[in-house]
Amino acid sequence: YNLATKDPFFRKFKPWAFQTREEQYEICLQKHLYINKKCKELNLTEPVDKFFYTEAAAPHENSPIGLHTVMFIPTIEKQGTEEQKKRWLPLAESLKMIGTYAQTEMGHGTFIRGLETTATYDPRTREFILNSPTITSMKYWPGNLGKTTNHCLVMAQLYTQGKNCGIHMFMVQIRDLETHMPLAGIEVGDIGPKFGYGTNDNGFLRLSNVRIPRENMLMRYSKVLEDGTYVKPPNAKIAYGSMVLVRAAIVTDAARALAQACVISIRYSAVRRQTEVSPGGEEAQIIDYQTQQYRLFPLLATSYAMYFAGRFMYDFYLKTTAEIEGGNLDSMPQLHAISAGLKAFSSWMCSAGVETCRLCCGGHGYSHASGLPKIYIDVVPGCTYEGENNVMMLQVARFLMKMYGKLQNGEALPTFMQYMSTDLNKKSCMTEEVALNCLVMAYEHRAARMIRDAAASMEKLVQSGKSPVEAWNGSTVMLTWAAIAHCHAFVTKLFVETVVKSRMDSKVQSALTSLCKLYAVHGIVENLGGFIQDQFFDSKQVKILQKKLMQLLAEIRPNAVAFVDAFDYPDEVLQSCLGRYDGQVYQALYDYAKSSPMNEKEVLDSYYKYIKPAQNGKYQQYSKL
Repeated sequence: YNLATKDPFFRKFKPWAFQTREEQYEICLQKHLYINKKCKELNLTEPVDKFFYTEAAAPHENSPIGLHTVMFIPTIEKQGTEEQKKRWLPLAESLKMIGTYAQTEMGHGTFIRGLETTATYDPRTREFILNSPTITSMKYWPGNLGKTTNHCLVMAQLYTQGKNCGIHMFMVQIRDLETHMPLAGIEVGDIGPKFGYGTNDNGFLRLSNVRIPRENMLMRYSKVLEDGTYVKPPNAKIAYGSMVLVRAAIVTDAARALAQACVISIRYSAVRRQTEVSPGGEEAQIIDYQTQQYRLFPLLATSYAMYFAGRFMYDFYLKTTAEIEGGNLDSMPQLHAISAGLKAFSSWMCSAGVETCRLCCGGHGYSHASGLPKIYIDVVPGCTYEGENNVMMLQVARFLMKMYGKLQNGEALPTFMQYMSTDLNKKSCMTEEVALNCLVMAYEHRAARMIRDAAASMEKLVQSGKSPVEAWNGSTVMLTWAAIAHCHAFVTKLFVETVVKSRMDSKVQSALTSLCKLYAVHGIVENLGGFIQDQFFDSKQVKILQKKLMQLLAEIRPNAVAFVDAFDYPDEVLQSCLGRYDGQVYQALYDYAKSSPMNEKEVLDSYYKYIKPAQNGKYQQYSKL
């Protein structure tokens, strides 16, 4: 952090909130090119070191060369042949070749098999001909595509020898390396302002009979021979590895966004005083109001839970991809299911949580001075990109239904799915102690029941004469419920195991145990219907949980500020007047207001152009607008 925050280069730019969209893009481009240069000079090679340096230098300012780093280069590394890697990686690493990952189209996003862009092989010239045959087939939304990149990896339907061989990736040069002008047959540009992401030139791309060499198809796993013969990959989903990597990263990014929002809102809640508790008495810190605690403390617990989930997801990705590299594809279905589920679950929970944190800051939370709008518009797109969340949950549901089928056939299940065999007649072990194992049991019971209910729904529809496809569509709400319940159980169990198995100071472990219990108990109380539908909890146990929830809020209150301080985010990363470490909130708000560009002149030109004439009854100037 200090390497970045103390570098005068990053201090010379005006505040992000006061920049135009074009300035946001241009300034962020300068920053990230400088970051790229400094990482090499400082020999920062570990991904985690690069991440922290970048976060401190440009917090929540998405890089105009970000997709080049996190998708373009990794895809070449994972999907390219040795010859392709030797040819492209040196160019990419030196930024002579700047690329992105062009998958999403105007008419298709998450449904990858429905993409319309075509790549037709011509055996006479040994080239692929790429086309955008319809308006909906143009690539639309890929980051960095609009104005920054000169190459992109294009996802397209491969046609060879008159057959459609499905989706494959192709390296396409889109701009001249010297002039940066679009090449023949290429129409490319920026898609315009968005809800946030002003630093990023998300773009569109239309291809008209663009010819590329046969060698520009990424051919590590699938191939097209010179005569047009197609060689299948060992697994059709093996080409989606880059998306899984980004999904794994989204979990951690979402957790960090919520954590930063919690730092701001909880610190501010400890500073802000509002309404006297007793007539004539001192105004209370708003963090001492139980309603404020009820909104914020479960989010604090969620940020920790999601952080542990993100760490697990990244480690699991590295482990599984290493196995895939070695030819073992057994864990691939689990990787896809876990990454899809945690991506959706974390981005939903954390984006909603950031908004709640903003609301907990009252009117000041609406100002960019709080730092919260910047965090929110950075995290919320994660609900859509790299897979729309409802679709992601249905992918998880397909995996769950396959696991349920295996259970019915007496086959072995992966370790994290073995809870599905639980006896649904078994009731909760919950007592006044509210033991962690009983909380995990509750979540797994709910998930197992919902999975069985969804499977039973589909089976009943099939028996009534519906086709399997119709039965699936008629059960997707229940399937989504089951997938969410599964993810909730997975995250809860992971949180519990992390706290129980970790080696730490006993006082720290006790505090974290309270936070873990709050996450689990709050989740049950907020979703009570799913836990009592089959009388798993009785009314006495529900009252125990409700009482425990209020006790946990009181337990966490003395440590709440310490919990957020433990994230160790410097003020330069938070960029928040409300979340300042020194608590000088009001002076910071005053200084921020005075720095507004609109205050550079005491009287704006608009006063003389419009207000003054209107006061004198003269309105003719309006006709010049």
